[in-house]
Amino acid sequence: MVFEKLKNMIVNDLGVSESKVTLDARLSEDLGIDSIDAVEIVMFIEDEYDVSVSDEDAFALKTVKDLVAYVENLIK
Repeated sequence: MVFEKLKNMIVNDLGVSESKVTLDARLSEDLGIDSIDAVEIVMFIEDEYDVSVSDEDAFALKTVKDLVAYVENLIK
């Protein structure tokens, strides 16, 4: 569920090809996510799940799998 929401956001809002968005995809290297896109992802997570993501945590997230695991841990 978390993966699907994040995938849809990355595809629809950031214009990344759906086939590229896999759990093992690296945000910067594979998906072309830049710092502005990363801020949009963090804002999406915060709004969608009513949580707060620290800058330190955001910088540590390198793959889609990292994002999913982070969000799943926050919403437990």
